[in-house]
Order: sequence, then structure tokens, then C-alpha cells
Amino acid sequence: MSIPTPDLGRRRFLAGLLLIIACAGLLRGIFPAADPPWQATVGIVWHDEGAWTHNARNKALFGEWSLDAWNPMYIAPVFTALETASFHLFGVGVRQARIVPAVLGVLSVALLALGVRRIAGGHAGLAAGALLATNFVYVMWNRTAMMEGPMVAFIVIAWYCYVRAQTEAWWGWLAGICALLAFFTKAAAVFFVGAMGLDAAVVAVLALRTRSQSSPLDRARSRAAWATLGGLAAGSVVALAAFVGPNWSEYRFYNFDMSVTRKPSYDLRSLVNRVTWFPIVHDIFTRMWAVLVVGVAAGLGMLARWRDLHAGERLLLLWVGLGSLELILHDTGNERRFVFLIPAFIALAASALGRGRALLPPQAAEVPLRHALLAAPLIGFAFYMVAGAIVRLAFLYEVQPNVRLAAALAVGATAGLLATWPRIPAWLAAARWSPAAGLALALLIAAGHLGEYIQWATGRTYKNYEASLQVGARLPAGTLVHGKLANGLALENHIKPVFVGRGFGNYADRRDRDDVRYILTYLAPRIGYEGSVITDVLDAYPHHTIVMTFDVAETTSGHDRAALIDKFGAAPPREGRAQH
Repeated sequence: MSIPTPDLGRRRFLAGLLLIIACAGLLRGIFPAADPPWQATVGIVWHDEGAWTHNARNKALFGEWSLDAWNPMYIAPVFTALETASFHLFGVGVRQARIVPAVLGVLSVALLALGVRRIAGGHAGLAAGALLATNFVYVMWNRTAMMEGPMVAFIVIAWYCYVRAQTEAWWGWLAGICALLAFFTKAAAVFFVGAMGLDAAVVAVLALRTRSQSSPLDRARSRAAWATLGGLAAGSVVALAAFVGPNWSEYRFYNFDMSVTRKPSYDLRSLVNRVTWFPIVHDIFTRMWAVLVVGVAAGLGMLARWRDLHAGERLLLLWVGLGSLELILHDTGNERRFVFLIPAFIALAASALGRGRALLPPQAAEVPLRHALLAAPLIGFAFYMVAGAIVRLAFLYEVQPNVRLAAALAVGATAGLLATWPRIPAWLAAARWSPAAGLALALLIAAGHLGEYIQWATGRTYKNYEASLQVGARLPAGTLVHGKLANGLALENHIKPVFVGRGFGNYADRRDRDDVRYILTYLAPRIGYEGSVITDVLDAYPHHTIVMTFDVAETTSGHDRAALIDKFGAAPPREGRAQH
């Protein structure tokens, strides 16, 4: 349901949105070959770009999707298809690979702004757009040829379509399909497919139970829910028939055996660690702390008026809740997994700021104490997130002291809130500001994000791009090169990388590939920094020699080095093996 915004007309909103889109495009488009941040990292592993675009590059350069035993197209078919299209249209290279996440990132900025406008008004929409356009972590992931940026963009697109479906039901079909596109860009989006399906299913079932007493608004919501479920069902049938079924063994291996059973531990201690690490081990929430505070408060306030929420607001809460649960169950050790939470928290915060209302709704102060006590674990974790994201600066490289301090603050804050209930919610529900003031605060936060970007831009480097060019100058097209780093340094040349992972991707014959003469790996910070399995290959060829070295950029040391290694050195290849 659209909310009128008499204080911000359509023309002014569109003018502001165009400026935001231009800013988003500029931040994502300039310096396209520059290294991701390494002085202050945001969790980007630069050499994964070549690994995840491997099949798209194979198709564009050599005419075949699969040339070896590493085939990420079974994990990310949508991402692979988009990258293949980019390579065919613009050629193969780092810049071309980064077009896909950049374009989708700009689109996500525009659609988040438009979606929030429909829920909370024009000021809120511009606030959401400005915050997402400039969020430093999100911008950098939109500049990186990996799946996280496109996955999150498809989630935002699906959310926008779900918002539109509440007044025009056919958008629900697009919402379901886009949610599945997010999943087939990266399976980590499964939580969002579940969130959207859950909300739509509940609405549809409730509508059936109250059909005789339904209002026109209820019927519109029911049509939106059924359309969304139809989109999810139709998209699933097509995906199963066209992709999953014909490639079942590969799909199961890459998406379950490799990604689920091989990586996380599900014992109690591991789960506790992931819960306590959630706001501590990465700086993603620290960088957006102001948005986190407002977004968490707004989310808790929405719970107090759950029955009155717009479908888009419910989906935002499920996005954060089920997404966080997925992280806790699977992995909180990699910063890239948190990127999908950025648009959701921004949308929650912008809705609160731009509405020109209080931080909490009046219903929050009317919640009985017994209900507040039932919600104490959730309230406590919310306080823990807010506290942990800022107190981690006290012991930046130590987890345990930060966990203890944040937990103590969270327990104290929760106890104080409940002991004085409902004074604090009543005060927060009474404190108001104008929509213009909320937008001004959002723009101030966005200006701080621009400061981070300017700091990166003034110190930017091109080490990884230049190293890839040097590899191409040294090795002829079609040369086989062993190692994950070979994938990372393949986008600006025509070598054929042979990826080696632990238990997957050309692992079985890693010690016997005499047809692969060369290896690319790190020397500094240490040999095999990109993955220790490459040391198995080095150990199998004791006469290996370094051909040349390159400066690369990943760690904060600023002195990372990679090496091109000849496996055989002065020794001839072993008998019975073909030398490339």
C-alpha cells in the first residue's frame, strides 16, 4: 500500500533518486580495474574473481563451459550466464567481469529506494537509496566479480516486486522468480526464498480461512500471495527441469557435498561460537553502526505492530531474522556472508528516519510486561549486536574480551529496559522528528560513507590487474597453470588455469599432472597462502624453480608477492607424462 508524501512530491523524489542513481553508478564504475580494499579489508578475496568466473571465461575464450574438474557453474548458474554474456559482449577481462555486479548493484539501489517509498514515503525512499548507494562495504562488493553482489541485488529486486504485488498482483510472479534467481546466483539466498514463501503462504492460508469476511484489501493481499507462490512454484519447476535434474550429480556435489557437509561444524560449541561472534569478528556492522542502531530499534518496533505491517515490512523482518539464523547455522567466519543484511537494515532504518515519526510506534509502550519478558532473548541479542559492533574496537584483534564486554552490556541494558518497563519504549515512542530531518541525518551518514570511499580511492592500487598482464606477457595462450591463484590471475590473459581445492577441483591428480608445467602461488605472506593444498603440488615436484614474481594486493601488510613456478626446473618431466 502506497503512503502519500505531501511534503515530497513525485517530481522532487524522482530528481533526488536520479542524483542517487548517478552517485551509485559513479562509485561503482570509476577505477574499474583497481584492487579491492586491502589496507582496510571488507572481506573480498580478490583471486576468487577468476575462480567463480571460470566457466564463463572458458566458454568465451575456448568455446566450452568445462575444461577441467572445477565447474562453479553448478553452484552459480545465473551468475555464470550473466558473466558469459558480459564476456561475449565486451571481451574477457577484469573490467568486463565487474560490469555484472556493478549494474545489478545500481539497480538494487534504485529499487530499494522505490520500494521503501511505497512503504514509508518519499523521504524514507531517498534515505534508503542514499545509504545503499554509498555504503562502503556494499559498494566494494558491487565492484567485485563474485556472486555476493548479484545475489543481494536479486534479493532486493524480489523484495521490491513483492511490495508492488500488494497493489498489482502480477508483480508477485516476478517476485517469486527473482527470489529463485537470487538462489541460483548463490544458494545462500535460500533463506530469502523461504522467507518470501513463508509470508505468502501464511497470508494465503489466512485468506482462505476468512474468505467470507474479507475486505477488498484482504483480497488484494491474497491475490499477491497466490501470485508469489505461483512464481516460486513455476520458477522451481523450470529450474528443476532445465538445470537441476539434468545435472543432478554435479549439482548435489557442489551445492551439498562441497558447500554444506564439508565446511561448517554443527556441534553445540560451534553454534555458540557463531552466535557470539556474530557482531564481533568483522567490521561490517561497525562501519554502519548508526544504521544498525536505528534499524534494530525499528525492527523491534515493527514486531509490536506485526498485524498492521505492510507485507514489505514483514518480509524485511523475515529477511533479517531468517538470514541471521542461516549465518549462525552455517558460517559467521567469512565477512562476505553478511553482505545480504546490508539492504535490509538500511530499509528498516530509512523507514524509521523518513517517516517523520518516533523511533518506536505507540504500540511498543502498550506491550504488557509478560510479553516483553517472553521477548527478552530477542531484545538481549539485539542489544548484543549493537554493543558488540562498537565495543569490538576496544580489543580489535581479540574475540573473547569483546564477547564478554558486549554480553555484559547487553544483559545490563536488557535488565534495565525490563525493570523500568514501559518507560523507555514510551519515551522513544514520544520523541519525534520531521521527515526532512530524518533524510538529512541519512545524508550525513552517507557523507561519512563517501569519506571511506575517497580514502580508498586516493590510495588505490592496481597490483592484481598488472600481475595478470605480466602472466599473459610471459606465457602463451592456452598454457596450463596449476593453482587457485592461476584462476585469480587469468582474467587479463589466455592461460588455462587448473584449480586445486581441498577434496575438489582437480584434487585427485594434483601430484601427477606433468602436462601442467607451471604453478602460480603466493610467496608472501607465505607459500600457499591462497590454500595450503598447493603445497602438495610443490612437494611432488622437488626440482621446481621460480620463473618470476609479482606484487599482488590482499593483506594489510602491503607486501604480498606471488610467483610463477616451473615445476621441473632443470629436471626433465617424469617418464610417462606429457609435458605441456
